[in-house]
Amino acid sequence: MSGDISRRAVLQGSLLLAFALTGPRALGAAPGGGELPGSLRRNRQLDAWIRIGADGVVTLKTGKVELGQGILTALGQLCADELDIHLERLHIISGDTAVSPYEGTTAGSNSVSEGGKAVRYAAAEVRALLLRMASQQLRVPAERLRVTDGTISAPSGGASVTYWNLVGGKALNQAATGTVKPKAPGERKHAGRAVPRVDLPGKISGEPAFVQDYRPERMVHGRVVRAPSYGATLESADAATVERMPGVHTVVRDGDFLGVIAAKEWQAIKAASVLAQSARWKEQAALPADPYAWLLKQPSRDSVIEETVRVTDVAPERTLEARYHRPYQMHGAIGPSCAVAEWDGERLTLHTHSQSVFDTSAAIARMLRIPVEHVHGMHLPGSGCYGHNGADDAAADAALLARAHPRHPVRVQWSREDEHACEPYGSAMVLDVRAGVDAQGNVLDWNYELWSTPHGTRPGGHPGNLLAGRSLKAPFPMPTPGGGGPPNYSADRNAIPLYDFPGRKVTTHLVTQMPLRVSSLRGLGAYGNVFAIESFMDELAHAAKVDPVEYRLRHLQDARAKAVIQKAVERFGWSQTPRVPHRGRGIGFARYKNIASYCAVCLEVEVDATTHAIRVRRAVLVADAGEVVNPDGAANQLEGGLIQSLSWSLKEAVRHDARRITSRDWSTYPILTFSEVPSVEVELIERPGEPSLGVGEASQGPSAAALGNALFDATGVRLRDLPLTPERLAKAREAR
Repeated sequence: MSGDISRRAVLQGSLLLAFALTGPRALGAAPGGGELPGSLRRNRQLDAWIRIGADGVVTLKTGKVELGQGILTALGQLCADELDIHLERLHIISGDTAVSPYEGTTAGSNSVSEGGKAVRYAAAEVRALLLRMASQQLRVPAERLRVTDGTISAPSGGASVTYWNLVGGKALNQAATGTVKPKAPGERKHAGRAVPRVDLPGKISGEPAFVQDYRPERMVHGRVVRAPSYGATLESADAATVERMPGVHTVVRDGDFLGVIAAKEWQAIKAASVLAQSARWKEQAALPADPYAWLLKQPSRDSVIEETVRVTDVAPERTLEARYHRPYQMHGAIGPSCAVAEWDGERLTLHTHSQSVFDTSAAIARMLRIPVEHVHGMHLPGSGCYGHNGADDAAADAALLARAHPRHPVRVQWSREDEHACEPYGSAMVLDVRAGVDAQGNVLDWNYELWSTPHGTRPGGHPGNLLAGRSLKAPFPMPTPGGGGPPNYSADRNAIPLYDFPGRKVTTHLVTQMPLRVSSLRGLGAYGNVFAIESFMDELAHAAKVDPVEYRLRHLQDARAKAVIQKAVERFGWSQTPRVPHRGRGIGFARYKNIASYCAVCLEVEVDATTHAIRVRRAVLVADAGEVVNPDGAANQLEGGLIQSLSWSLKEAVRHDARRITSRDWSTYPILTFSEVPSVEVELIERPGEPSLGVGEASQGPSAAALGNALFDATGVRLRDLPLTPERLAKAREAR
């Protein structure tokens, strides 16, 4: 699938195409006035997606990028199916602002549902166009022609012509109509199969695969000296001494931005260390001692996102309520963020592992005060994570340093301390839930309120959302973040329960002030909201003396939701599992964003009676993701999400004192170790022909809830504050 042509050759060939585009953000509707499917709405030209090379290489261009989720493999499967070509013939370019279609940020589990739909429809229409051309050349009706790996043949051994003979290297100059239907599930050869991922061989064998490995010619190394706390201003630094150190090219200062460039990496590290020791900062940040109490006291933007008034006048028999807390949590990227930038005096070339290459490139262009088209952003995978970590900031750092040292690629590598202390964290949340129930324990009235700082401060084209942009002598102000809207939401993602309660009200209190820097962590608010909702459903079930599974099914009408829960408990052996002292079982369920994948998780935990140590012994996860393009890739995503959620839920919380972040390494911010990972079984309820539903963020919330519910089953103690640590468990047991 990778092909044997170079990026430069593909870029040169693509630039020869006479695209009828106004730019990568060109919007368009189908000629008939209907809305084009998926990302075709933004990029209607077929040439923006597919190029047929004269050499027989078919190039798929996508704005979605590879983050470890296997998306390029899945998109390749969709494209190869519709074009009737072998996967080996396909070359993929992704996240290149000069070539790829603009598809926004690779986030929200939307790559297959939006990007994949666009690829499928674009490829189907290209195939239909090529068949019409072949029909005219071969004088055979298009419906009688057959395609085998790009060769179009007449029936009964007649004449043939290839895609590349028809249009090789030339532009199609056609806008998508969205009217050519993709193949039916039974006609597909690649989609629905566990095709090996194209990105894994190099990573497994240790080949240079990440932006951290990228080493262009004439490259130099940059390091940035960070402010010790939020809002600190730089008063002085001994640049002269540092510039006399071996290998140092220059020290760069612009306001509170302070960095150094050296010939070799270790020289840059040593120079940055000396520069940091000499720097004098005026600190002003005051971090709250209790972030939850702080949240509740702040001015907020309040909105009721769901309200249904119960029509019956039956009064509840009793009312139950609970409050849950989610802490600030970090991405904790295993590989600290990195970028490589080169400035030629007029234009910037940028290699980054940002999930929003187009928007980050635009933000950097505005930070440098140059035209957006003068920044060429190219995605390279990073050994990082899902969500808005330090990748965009590292790219901005590299851009500023590159401008100070033209015609040399400048590589900026963050340190572990940089990554831990400076990345945008997942927001802390306070979650209140109250329910009025009838005599049988059924919910009559559901009231849910949440308090949270924002969950989305990605660059979005704004230099004020970049650390470097806010640090300059002429700083860019940070835009006031919004709360998102339906159906995806942000802080309130999954705050509206899928259960059918007669009366319900869901209220969001969005606090736009940010004592700690925050942004998008995998799943946004869904992790905290599902933990609270599913924990409270368990509490209601126990109060009603009803099995937690039965209680959930009683309140659901969605047949697919019920099927996922029933399959999970069946595979787990819910009713057959023997009861063992100090062991417990728990279940958690959600449909991600209420529009994406259904996911149910069952966990078995064991608690040490003396130390209160918590061990997850076994996990069973069942999901309904609609049509699955690559079952192995989908299962990997769900399993990875479960394991990450267990790490968050058992261990992770950002520590700080009154002024500084103190979680600066793995000892002060521990994560789940390999030996602590349980046995995980994943089953997919596949539904060929149904819309594909995103899976990348579906399992985090249900896994956290299943953990809390299993702990209660094992100990009789309900923990409502994440993470669920042995210390909190011991304290709760003592308080009983």
